[in-house]
Amino acid sequence: MSEVAPQHGKKKKRKADPEVDPEFQIAPMIDILLVLLVFFMSISTTEVLQTNQNVKLPIAKEAKDAKKTKEGQIIINVTYTSVNNQTGIEVDQKVFNSPGELVGLLQKRVTSDPSVRVKIRADKAVKYEYMRQILEAVGASGVANVTFSVVDKETGKAS
Repeated sequence: MSEVAPQHGKKKKRKADPEVDPEFQIAPMIDILLVLLVFFMSISTTEVLQTNQNVKLPIAKEAKDAKKTKEGQIIINVTYTSVNNQTGIEVDQKVFNSPGELVGLLQKRVTSDPSVRVKIRADKAVKYEYMRQILEAVGASGVANVTFSVVDKETGKAS
């Protein structure tokens, strides 16, 4: 507050300027949003890389939602190509030619983490005999917890 020179011998006090509303700063907001975008993209990339969009999951109406824990989980994608009647196995973007080749990889993971869990995402056209070979390989490696990924027909939600 400042004093104004007296006009008729009296001192007048000047009123303070009204507070100005702060301006909205858009640049810091954009910076924060970009950091959050990069953060969420980097987190979701690992889960997206483990799933194969070419796998058509089987339908199970009575399926239960999977536990949301991702730690200690190995995802095995089992694909089927009807053109040449060929089945393939993919784990962590690495292709395996036969179920027996999985044993070494799974044993390494079991020795580092005994509570490791295997999630099998098998195409609905894969033959039972081939799935049995995969399950035998998983069992031979020492994995005790195996789950299957399926789709609920009504909602289309994978579990």
